[in-house]
Amino acid sequence: MSTMLEQNRGQRRGMVKMESFSANSARSFIGRNVNLHLKDGAVIINVQLTKIRKGVGKNNNLIEYSLTGNQKITRVPLKSVAWAEMLNVNLMKCSA
Repeated sequence: MSTMLEQNRGQRRGMVKMESFSANSARSFIGRNVNLHLKDGAVIINVQLTKIRKGVGKNNNLIEYSLTGNQKITRVPLKSVAWAEMLNVNLMKCSA
């Protein structure tokens, strides 16, 4: 009961906790600037997700991303991403 109350309390503040980062949740970030938080604790900052590639075999999907202002595509395995944080580019342009 107390865990349900804690979950509801967090959702009221606008925080939504994701169970896992899947291909479906990654699709919602395609074309947007995000920070990718990896499971090992590293953060890949300010990248634009370009597409999801299906790998050979089960659970071998790759996320393709490019650095902002760069055309080079880089890939990271979907299973190594913990979560993605969407960025507000307009806010960054105003502060620069």
